[in-house]
Amino acid sequence: MENVRTGKIFDIQRYTVHDGPGIRTEVFLKGCPLACLWCHSPDSQAFEDEIAWFEIKCIGLDNCGKCLEVCPTGALAKGRKFYSKFEKKEIQVIDLNRDKCDKCGLCAGVCPPKALYLTGRDISVDEVMKIIDKDRLFYRRSGGGVTVSGGEPMAQYKFVKALLKECKNRGLHVCLDTSGYAEWEHYREVLEYVDLVLYDLKHMDTLQSQKLTGVPNELILENARKMAAEGVALQIRIPVIPGYNDSEENIRATSEYCAKLGPSVKLVQILPYHRLGSAKYERLGKKYKLEELKPPGKEHMKHCKNIIESYGLKVIIG
Repeated sequence: MENVRTGKIFDIQRYTVHDGPGIRTEVFLKGCPLACLWCHSPDSQAFEDEIAWFEIKCIGLDNCGKCLEVCPTGALAKGRKFYSKFEKKEIQVIDLNRDKCDKCGLCAGVCPPKALYLTGRDISVDEVMKIIDKDRLFYRRSGGGVTVSGGEPMAQYKFVKALLKECKNRGLHVCLDTSGYAEWEHYREVLEYVDLVLYDLKHMDTLQSQKLTGVPNELILENARKMAAEGVALQIRIPVIPGYNDSEENIRATSEYCAKLGPSVKLVQILPYHRLGSAKYERLGKKYKLEELKPPGKEHMKHCKNIIESYGLKVIIG
C-alpha cells in the first residue's frame, strides 16, 4: 500500500519571506516534469536522489578518504591536487566517475564536511510538522505560514495533501507554488487546503513553452482558468528571461490572459532572471545551458511592469 504520508524533499527553509505573505517555512519537494532552461534548482528536477560533489568543501584524502573506502562500484578514485584556502595547504580530492556511480549514497553518509551529498531525502508528514511547529509564533505575528514548493509539488500530490491537511488543522496559512502542470483532479484534492496559489507562467506560446520548459502550455493555462473559475486566490509569477520570454508581444499576451482570469488574480509578480543556481549544475555534473545570459536591467523590468499594470493588474518586481 502506498505511503502517502512520506514524501521526497530536497530542502526545508525556515524564515523565508519571498514565497507568500509574512514569515514562512518553505518545503521544497523533489521531482519536476518540466526542465526549464533557466532552472536555478537542478537538484530539484530528478525524482530520484543524485550525488552532488561540492569540491571546495572537501578536507582532502590525507585528512579523510572515507568515501573511497565505502564506494562499492569504483566510481571514486584519487583525483587532482590543489591549494585549499580552507585547509590552508595543498590537498588531494576525489575524482567522481558518474558512469560507474549507482547513487547508493554510501559516500555521502561518511563525508564529514558534506562535500559529497545526496540531493534528496525521504521525510514523513510528522517530521515536517515538527519543523513547522517551531515557527508558529512567527507566522501569527507576521501573517505568514507554510509554502510548499519544488520541483513541482503536485508530482507528489498525495503527500502534499496529507501535509497541507495537517497545516490547516493547525490553522496555518498555506501557499502552493506550482507550475500548473498536473492533472486537474489532483489539484481538486489539494486546493481545499490552500489559501494562495503561486502560479508560474513561463510563455504564452505553446511551441515556445515546449522549447523552453520541455512541456506545452495548454494544460497549464487551462488549470489556471479552472482555478480562477472556482475563486482560488492566485498570485501569478512570471520569470523574465532576456531573449526568451520577455518580448513585448509575450508580456502583453501574458497580461491579457491574467486580466481575463478576473478577480482571482490578486497579484502579478515578475521575477528577474538570475544565475544564483548555476554552480549547482557543476556539482551534479551537468552543463548550465544559459551560461552567457545576463540578468535583465532595472529599466527593462520597470517597462515590463508598466505593460502589465496597463491591463489593470497589481504588479511587483522580485
